[in-house]
Amino acid sequence: MANAVETQLNTGTVVSVRGSVVDVRFPRHLPSFLNQLNAGEEGQVIIEVVAHLNAEVVRGIALTPTSGLGRGATVVDQGHPLQVPVGPSLLGRMFNVFGAPVDQQAPPTDVTWRSIHQQAVPLVRQSTESEILETGIKVIDVLAPIERGGKAGLFGGAGVGKTVLITEMIHNMVSQHQGISLFCGIGERNREAEELYREMQAAGVLDHTVMLFGQMNEPPGARFRVGHAALTMAEYFRDEAHQDVLLLIDNIFRFIQAGQEVSGLMGELPSRVGYQPTLATELAALQERISSTTTGAITSVQAVYVPADDFTDPAAVHTFGHLSASIVLSRKRASEGFYPAVDPLRSSSKMLMPAIAGQRHYEIALAVRQTLATYEELKDMIAMLGMAELSATDRQIVYRARRLERFLTQPFFSTEQFTSKPGRMVHLEAALDGCDQILNDAFADAPESVLYMIGDITEAKP
Repeated sequence: MANAVETQLNTGTVVSVRGSVVDVRFPRHLPSFLNQLNAGEEGQVIIEVVAHLNAEVVRGIALTPTSGLGRGATVVDQGHPLQVPVGPSLLGRMFNVFGAPVDQQAPPTDVTWRSIHQQAVPLVRQSTESEILETGIKVIDVLAPIERGGKAGLFGGAGVGKTVLITEMIHNMVSQHQGISLFCGIGERNREAEELYREMQAAGVLDHTVMLFGQMNEPPGARFRVGHAALTMAEYFRDEAHQDVLLLIDNIFRFIQAGQEVSGLMGELPSRVGYQPTLATELAALQERISSTTTGAITSVQAVYVPADDFTDPAAVHTFGHLSASIVLSRKRASEGFYPAVDPLRSSSKMLMPAIAGQRHYEIALAVRQTLATYEELKDMIAMLGMAELSATDRQIVYRARRLERFLTQPFFSTEQFTSKPGRMVHLEAALDGCDQILNDAFADAPESVLYMIGDITEAKP
């Protein structure tokens, strides 16, 4: 019986191994493009076919270390692309790019396996309405609203609160939208993955979250495919469970970087600034799968690293082309105690227009931004000459801006154990009412401190 199975399998032998690039000869017939090949004594080396060199030889990129693999080793064509499990039993678990659990628990049962390479939803099935997805976080909902089924970029360095903001969004997604959150770590440090797992456990959001990691120490092939694996899992919850999915990607630049490494290994000629010639196509193939349908939506929040703060870098330019909102975190605001440390003047959204957000939301957001911008311009004068030298109108604007800055702070559910302040989730209408009242000087006589770290405006007690 074993011999019969052996004859049915399409087997080949390794011709050459150069780092992660493996050439394999298949005398019978060539495996299809993107097929999974297993090599080594126990099939522990997993290879993805990326090129057909001639009538008998394929070239593949190893997604696992190739140590111990030599010429002449047997390679078995699996007959299908790389697959990951999908199903409700994935919730609360942590996986690698192959769908194997990395949380030291038993593999999930009652799952079906699906290829990581799927087509984007056809345009006729995509939702054509532009809707705002409420996050329950005042400063984001008012000044940089996120599109349901869209992509938002989260910009910020280390220690300014990206992870806290991501954890809070997951919490609010679960409680407000009864949705699923999926965290995809591309090129994450091992330490960050473990810390995030514990933080989500402590915040009580892990049971509604799936975590997937292609970590920094893994070969470029694995890091390059983990985003596709995460999207396959997200598509199951959108299309078959009919749920809204919040997909958090940290960091989308590492996906581009992994593609650059794979391209270099394949010997392709580099394009601008050393990036792969297929950069735009590869990024689009991933981003176009993030969309909303009439039954559910995948909304993505992506941490974006901008190389050397150069916004003309091809990686940044191509990423910006796909984003509908940009949320910029500021170290300066964090040092001043304004949490979340979102920079209200540098953050923006394509949703903030009267036809989508509504006339009232648009006007209030514009007034808030103008007030804060004027205050920013006056700061140098205040530092040199003091408030007394300002005109009465400018003083009024400064007082409003300082109250708005404090009102746009918010206690988070995910930080309750650190701050001893109970978390608050604020609906968009309540956040707009608060900003409107402050702009109309309703709290001109109250101390600024009553607006700091509260939920909606009704909690402000002089």
